[in-house]
Amino acid sequence: MRPLLLILALLGLASAQGYNMQAAILPDPKLSPEDVLTTDTTLICQPGYNQTVRNVPQPLKEQIYREYGITHRESGEYEIDHIVSLELGGSNSALNLYPESFETQPLNAHVKDTLENKLHALICSSQLDIRVAQQAIASNWTAA
Repeated sequence: MRPLLLILALLGLASAQGYNMQAAILPDPKLSPEDVLTTDTTLICQPGYNQTVRNVPQPLKEQIYREYGITHRESGEYEIDHIVSLELGGSNSALNLYPESFETQPLNAHVKDTLENKLHALICSSQLDIRVAQQAIASNWTAA
């Protein structure tokens, strides 16, 4: 079993047989290939690190929605998310941003957030290499 699928299974979010991701929106690698700001665990493991680097202006968010062809959305339907999350060393660059749905089932923004938190905990407890986590989440967080 690949590492990401194992983590999803441990979180109770997937089974070894697979799962339905028919409506999940994944980053388009042509629009959002991903971008990493740091691999320094002494930075990302500091309490409050995310708040020191989070900076995605609304005009950039609107640009990302347009690039992905989302011209109309309801409040709470999507968020502009980091492919490699800030807590895993990702950047605020447009290369690392995409619209992520809160509504797709069973995989959505809430599930990815849970996965990111678990990966962050594993990195900061020296149980997982940050580069492995960054690559796993960037390549396709819903599959292994």
